[in-house]
Amino acid sequence: MSVRPIPAADAIARLADFDAVIDARSEAEYAEDHLPQAVNWPSLDNAQRHEVGTMYKQVSPFEARKRGAALVAANIARHIEREVMDKPKDWKPLVYCWRGGQRSGSLSLVLGQIGFQVHLVEGGYKAFRGALLAELPALATRLQYRVVCGPTGSGKTRLLQALEAAGAQVLDLEALASHRSSVLGLIPGQPQPTQKRFDTLVWEKLRGFDPARPVYVESESKKVGNVAVPDSLIEAMRASPCLRLDLPDDERVKLLLEDYDFFSRDRDLFCERLEALTQLRGREQVQAWQQQVRAGDIEPVVRELLVKHYDPGYAGSTQRNFRQFTDARAIAPRDRSPGAMAELARELVER
Repeated sequence: MSVRPIPAADAIARLADFDAVIDARSEAEYAEDHLPQAVNWPSLDNAQRHEVGTMYKQVSPFEARKRGAALVAANIARHIEREVMDKPKDWKPLVYCWRGGQRSGSLSLVLGQIGFQVHLVEGGYKAFRGALLAELPALATRLQYRVVCGPTGSGKTRLLQALEAAGAQVLDLEALASHRSSVLGLIPGQPQPTQKRFDTLVWEKLRGFDPARPVYVESESKKVGNVAVPDSLIEAMRASPCLRLDLPDDERVKLLLEDYDFFSRDRDLFCERLEALTQLRGREQVQAWQQQVRAGDIEPVVRELLVKHYDPGYAGSTQRNFRQFTDARAIAPRDRSPGAMAELARELVER
């Protein structure tokens, strides 16, 4: 048998050394968050975990353990039949569960008995989460950021995408959060990750950056939809040099109509999302916008949203939160097009 316990911090540092990272928790636990590149081999699936937990409380721990053992054994057998039969003898998996207990221990025991070199995360996911949170501040503060500022519709996300395509290091927090960071920023069909998952995605990106090169990031607020940017990261961003992205109002309106085209296609959705502005803009104004949307007059609504909702107070808010915004270098693409953003990105990278 070859099962070697490994501390979570060491497992993190050696992730590239393993041929597979296996999460032995249930599907729901895995969906909430998991180690990078982990695959899910539940020792107990969602329903089975509930069944055994109920039996533990309502019948007895002994009966629950018997039932759990039978289920775990059957599940491990299926995992081996499906995933392991083609693996060579030198295959090296890293295995974990919630706290490095029976679920990952059982799977590791069987894999080790087969002859594989198995590493078992001590303390499981809980220890990994603790190590991640401990590491995040150092990762966030070791990097040099260039914060892309600009009012709504100025093309910040398009520029970040162009910068990444041009070879720059980019931290796209909105992409990681599956949200466009505004009251209307929820993306249809793309649920946001949990806070734990978002933290892991941010951590994974930060640890892959070269500290000798700048990291471009958008001037986000503390919250991106329902998830919060880690404190150490937001503070580092707010202290960093800024770039002010300028785009004419007509181009901004056209860009938003393109990037939020789902609102044009689904007017009921647009009206539903506008409800969120009632407290800020008043029932009368929101109902007027909704009436225009239902009539198909989308462009005037988008223009008024910029003028009446997004733009007021933008510069003041950015100046309060980003200390170097007053000294920001102005940058301006010739228009909103991907080609223009690519040209601007290449200029920035070359500088």
